Amino acid sequence: MAEKLLEVRDLTTGFISEKGIVKATDRISITLNKGQTLCLVGESGSGKSVTSLAIMRLIDYAGGLLLEGNVNFKGEDLTKKSQEQMRSIRGNQIAMIFQDPMSALNPVFSVGEQIAESLRLHQNKSNEEAWNAAVELLRKVGIPAPEIRAKQYPHELSGGMCQRVVIAIALACNPELLIADEPTTALDVTVQAQILDLLRELQEDIGMSILLITHDMGVAAEMADRVAVMYAGAIVEEGTVEEIFANPSHPYTVGLLQSIPGFEGSRGEELYTIKGSIPGLGQLPGGCRFNPRCPHAMDICRQQEPPNFSVGSDHHAVCWLHEKNIREAHTGENGVKNV
Repeated sequence: MAEKLLEVRDLTTGFISEKGIVKATDRISITLNKGQTLCLVGESGSGKSVTSLAIMRLIDYAGGLLLEGNVNFKGEDLTKKSQEQMRSIRGNQIAMIFQDPMSALNPVFSVGEQIAESLRLHQNKSNEEAWNAAVELLRKVGIPAPEIRAKQYPHELSGGMCQRVVIAIALACNPELLIADEPTTALDVTVQAQILDLLRELQEDIGMSILLITHDMGVAAEMADRVAVMYAGAIVEEGTVEEIFANPSHPYTVGLLQSIPGFEGSRGEELYTIKGSIPGLGQLPGGCRFNPRCPHAMDICRQQEPPNFSVGSDHHAVCWLHEKNIREAHTGENGVKNV
């Protein structure tokens, strides 16, 4: 049986506004086993990055609040730990690749120094040992002439190289969990492929688990063991990558898949778009939060929030259509297999 590394249960976060506290994520529950990759997918504004910041307890510094829920890492609840205790975990046991490498790197320190800092802090290496290890990490992530590059500053490197530096910082202490927040955004297509290949190779080398945040379903298909689809701060569907792509069971997931150029069902046709946009914080509609954009919305969708229906082996979707299909199946009518 697979060993759980990360278990998030009913994680709810919020931010203080003029109207009071507004929820940014609502009852997020995910599980990540050792050595696996879980992808959080969804449009910008779905709450993916806030979820990652909450897991790392960095949301405290972003003006956010942990309202309820638990984040169990290796059996310990991170929500109960002080920031001092979290500092010994962040960068050591749990590391993060931030969304924008240029803003994640300090412009006044060389990239080698920024890697070496983590090694001195968490592994008690001497200055020389940390510097030599930093050079080797740059070599490991595929940066040519690492001895020279280590002495350079972020503005002297390309976007792809800066992304590799950020990965090197994250991997410096061989973390058990790597959170990668849109690690290929704003990179050339060829560089994107190289970064994803690099993450896969490094995962195999050190056996780490990856929580990968992306809006790209193609990246999820390539990288994930499991996929959790987020919309407006909540997970609306979760399952194995095979189940999600073979049997998408929430209209939002279907819309994301149909938006992929060349995906089955969209070849030779005008590219599909999901109408409307994600509601802002504090502006969620009644009932199902996706109902204003859903082509299958029923009266109950506008009145009641749907429960989490089981739609397959280890596959769940938060959609009233499955209650309708179950009822029709029991009455002998023909239900549809998926949305």
